[in-house]
Amino acid sequence: MGGDTTPSRAIVQSAGHAYRLDVRILLLEFRRGAMLQRALLRYTHALITQMAQTAVCNRHHSIDQQLRRWLLMSLDRLPSNQLRMTQELIANMLCVRRSGVTEAALKLQDAGLIRYNYGHIEVLDRPGLEQRACECYRVVRREYDRLLPGRDVP
Repeated sequence: MGGDTTPSRAIVQSAGHAYRLDVRILLLEFRRGAMLQRALLRYTHALITQMAQTAVCNRHHSIDQQLRRWLLMSLDRLPSNQLRMTQELIANMLCVRRSGVTEAALKLQDAGLIRYNYGHIEVLDRPGLEQRACECYRVVRREYDRLLPGRDVP
């Protein structure tokens, strides 16, 4: 995007794999204007949509709806239906109080959508979770599917 640094920080939510690439090589390939540039620009577009929709969701929707959206978006990036995540970290991600996450998770568990136990969340009924999710999840998902087709997501 033209800046050498960013004031942002990254938080690894789940174990997985990552690639590391020297910034000089990345910039050289990006400036060639080929497939890598197009892929990175499409990803940036999708990410901006996600950030804007998350801001709308955080402002207008209940913690229950925010948690459903966040769980589904997390599952889209994981190879299984299980997450290792404390309520404290989820509360941090949603910018809400931990007690709100506890209440929302218990509602989802009582509805048979998830099983939650000491930092371990298992989604039991993804279609049910999607059905009860606010439109924010679908807006973001459609944009990722449109801009980045062929991703391996459920």
